[in-house]
Amino acid sequence: MNEIEVRMNRFRLLAAAATILWGFTYVISSTMLPHTPWFIGAVRAGLGAIPLLLIAREFPPAGYGPKLVVLGTLNTGLFFGLLFIGALRLPGGVAGIFQALGPLFSVLLVWPLLNHRPTTLKISSLLVGLLGVILVVAKGDTALDGVGVLAALGSAFSVALGGVLVQRWGNPMTLTGFTAWQLVIATVELGLATLVLGDAPVTMTSVNLLGLAIVALVLTSLPFFLWFKAIHGAGAANVAPFFLLTPIVAFALDALVRGIVPNMQQSLGMALVIGGLVMNIAAARRTTQEAKVQEVELPEQAVVD
Repeated sequence: MNEIEVRMNRFRLLAAAATILWGFTYVISSTMLPHTPWFIGAVRAGLGAIPLLLIAREFPPAGYGPKLVVLGTLNTGLFFGLLFIGALRLPGGVAGIFQALGPLFSVLLVWPLLNHRPTTLKISSLLVGLLGVILVVAKGDTALDGVGVLAALGSAFSVALGGVLVQRWGNPMTLTGFTAWQLVIATVELGLATLVLGDAPVTMTSVNLLGLAIVALVLTSLPFFLWFKAIHGAGAANVAPFFLLTPIVAFALDALVRGIVPNMQQSLGMALVIGGLVMNIAAARRTTQEAKVQEVELPEQAVVD
């Protein structure tokens, strides 16, 4: 294994850790948080930003402000709001399935926005993984809430587009500061939405407070830092397939908390998700190897000429 592959694997591990942590969001939302999605999003973003701001201690460059607002809206503001609407209206595993559409959105978006045409193997890997997630969470007796479905779809598209734009526009700040200020933007946006929509809870229990602390610090500050580091290091399309781990974790936690035992269909789905991830990694390695071959052939051709 060469140095490039070792570095890519390190970034893949960071992406996997981030998406696994995000998988805990659904069970925490349904069991510990008040049913006020915009308020939850605002608190999550605000508390998540504080430790990162204290570490970074920097302000964004003036010229980068408009882009940072767009990225903060897509990656955190709109994403958080829609995510919690879906999480509160749908079962955890079912809500998580729509996050699995993020990789497909990313692979399709990098084509027009970054001029990176996806390979057949990469698209196939995503479709295999998506089929696996569908098998894991699909049940004949599941009644899906329409608003919840649309919100979950919107959250997946929002964060996928944000990840691709991060790769296109770059980041003139430290990774900690970059993450922190996106969360600040989300705090302002979601705070205003909470006030306008009257979404603040009337009372808060100790369980609610604990849940908010877990969501903000453990499931926001850390995974977003890891996620953006993975995007900067490996590219949005290469790390996006790890979104497939989020619904698997959400389903597993549903099983542990609610005593739901996976059936044969769901077990097959889990195997397909793992297979899809392996296929995607193989596709990325093939692309890396082809790029190295081209780098070697070009200088040799120059010598011949």
